[in-house]
Amino acid sequence: MEITHVLKAFLVLFAVIDIIGGIPVILQVREKAGKIYPARATIVSGSIMIVFLYLGETILSFLGIDVNSFAVAGSLVLFFIALEMTLGIRLFKEDTSAPGLSEDPKVYSIVPLAFPVIAGSGTITTVLSLRAEFTRPEILVAIILNMVVVVTVLLLTNRIERMLGRVGLIVLRKAFGVILLAISVKLFAGNITYLFPG
Repeated sequence: MEITHVLKAFLVLFAVIDIIGGIPVILQVREKAGKIYPARATIVSGSIMIVFLYLGETILSFLGIDVNSFAVAGSLVLFFIALEMTLGIRLFKEDTSAPGLSEDPKVYSIVPLAFPVIAGSGTITTVLSLRAEFTRPEILVAIILNMVVVVTVLLLTNRIERMLGRVGLIVLRKAFGVILLAISVKLFAGNITYLFPG
């Protein structure tokens, strides 16, 4: 396990999860539910990522897809997520209204907060794509570190929003969008050669 690899994987996941940029959504969920349960949301979202980290390749193998092919597909998803963050446009539409669910705050802490706000399709794709570049233990540590950040942000949402302000949140989101854009290009370039070795 290399610390630099852990840090790289951490930054990629941090940019994709975008928990800081998701503060307005978190506040909206809390307003609707009355309160949220940070620990519950963190454990559920972290568990989803870890399950896909260890079982994702088995699923891909069953479908006849190799990790490098998935990494190329994942890099394209990351590219469009980065465009969303950088340009302020909406390309993916996630249903965060959770129709038909009860008003129980514990339910809202799982759907839509844990999934899809924290551990959405982009995050799951990223976890699987990172397997082309990093080892499972490195990605696992990166996931755990991100979950520490997530639970901290969920506990301090109001304070962070006041400290950064609306403009600060936008600037931070765009900055990480550019970083994620560069990472997606690197991931694509690093894996496309395996598909076309000639």
